[in-house]
Amino acid sequence: MIKQELVKYKKLLIKVRDGIAGDISHIAKESLKSQKESSGDLSGYSFHMADMASDSYDRELSLNIAGGEQEIVYEIDDALKRIEEGKFGKCISCEKKIPQKRLNAVPYAKYCIQCKSKEEKNK
Repeated sequence: MIKQELVKYKKLLIKVRDGIAGDISHIAKESLKSQKESSGDLSGYSFHMADMASDSYDRELSLNIAGGEQEIVYEIDDALKRIEEGKFGKCISCEKKIPQKRLNAVPYAKYCIQCKSKEEKNK
């Protein structure tokens, strides 16, 4: 891959990582508020059990989403490392070139489509 393309992908990866990091921060901040704070009820009265369960479910869902987003940040960091090592754009399984269409869609892709399909089938 030529240096100009690598610079383009590096900028794209950093932009995506920064966006995701902001999203994670916002999700975590909102999810970790106390139940009274998040519901807007500061009166000190108890909640209905169904409201508490719903709030708990929403909080857990948000934290799971943040966890998934964190995995993408790890993938992006790995892709940035591959750029520095000169391995970016090559499948880590078969070492064939990953098509630019795939890298444009998923810039942190480390597998070509065929190897990714095999990996998903094995899971």
